[in-house]
Amino acid sequence: QVQLVESGGGLVQAGGSLRLSCGASGRTFSSYAMGWFRQAPEKEREFVAAISGSGRSTRYTDSVKGRFTISRDNAKNTVYLQMNSLKHEDTAVYYCAASYGPIVALTKSGYDYWGQGTQVTVSS
Repeated sequence: QVQLVESGGGLVQAGGSLRLSCGASGRTFSSYAMGWFRQAPEKEREFVAAISGSGRSTRYTDSVKGRFTISRDNAKNTVYLQMNSLKHEDTAVYYCAASYGPIVALTKSGYDYWGQGTQVTVSS
């Protein structure tokens, strides 16, 4: 069982930055690929970024490439999402997710554990 807790969300102006953090319980954090998803009002939850257990492999959805960076610190059981040049359309609840094994999944079904989410609001 893995418990995930996100933090770092908030209100920011367009063009600004935020860094989300997701802390995980357990002693085998490096065995899990980690992902960030987001869900805007009345929309489906969508993939944002993912990182392998080692941190060597990352994937992004096209709309955030060049603006967002996913990283992890396995010694701290934490995964991060650095979000720069934020746009109004980035407004959503952001969720952290964990997937046991080496595959970096790009869909919700590929993840076993989810956090409660943190709200990110970008004012235009």
